Amino acid sequence: MTKLTVTVITYNEGPHIVEALQSVSWADEIIVVDSCSTDDTVERARPHASRVEVREWAGYGTQKNLASALASHDWILSIDADERVTPALAEEIKALLRAGPAAAGYEISRVSYYLGQWIRSTDWYPDYHVRLFDRRVARWSAHTVHESIDCPGRVERLRGELQHYPYRNVSEHLAKIDRYTTQVAEQWSAEGRRSAAWQVLVYPRLAFLRNFILRGGFRDGHTGLVVSLLNSYYVFLKYAKLFEMQRTGKGARPAAAAGAEPPPAR
Repeated sequence: MTKLTVTVITYNEGPHIVEALQSVSWADEIIVVDSCSTDDTVERARPHASRVEVREWAGYGTQKNLASALASHDWILSIDADERVTPALAEEIKALLRAGPAAAGYEISRVSYYLGQWIRSTDWYPDYHVRLFDRRVARWSAHTVHESIDCPGRVERLRGELQHYPYRNVSEHLAKIDRYTTQVAEQWSAEGRRSAAWQVLVYPRLAFLRNFILRGGFRDGHTGLVVSLLNSYYVFLKYAKLFEMQRTGKGARPAAAAGAEPPPAR
């Protein structure tokens, strides 16, 4: 049977980390790389992980590649602390490992729990990403934000889902949108991207129509409306902050420098 290492990067994830690690207790190995948390994340993680390392924050992709490099096994399942592997997904992965993986990577969808319900609409669902992969072939991009798996080999999809608990309330959601859009705008600025006033005006409206109408946010009622509006606000802030950086000449930083700060929770 192919051996599996689960990797998790953390920063101040005390309320989440135990349930995340318990959901993958069946794995052969669990590696946690913590970015100098100021809460009890490390203490909570140690009884449930094979290894816990504390390293300075270096950016999402770099930190996740470090976690993969520390693994004893080549097949990696990467999850976040606010995610849970469902029993159905666990059984699907175990069956795949018993048979021997035929692809280099596998996409897994996420379903998010927000304001008391599971959201199966908008840009939030099905939210497929490669999370199960062979580290000999695939690795995380080094981007400060929007990190993803670069997998030149064959990629397939699994049926099971990751359960995602992204925000406790709207206030936390808004705070995270503010922090994350700043990072996105800084990365775009460092890459030389530009924002025009018409983009600040048009793109958020298009994002709302895509989320609420085309991707069925209306099916989730009031909550679907809130998610659609906040997703469009996220788009507005990205372009507005980039536009501000162009006008003021402030905010553009090299990607390596931008990744030196502790990660915002996501």
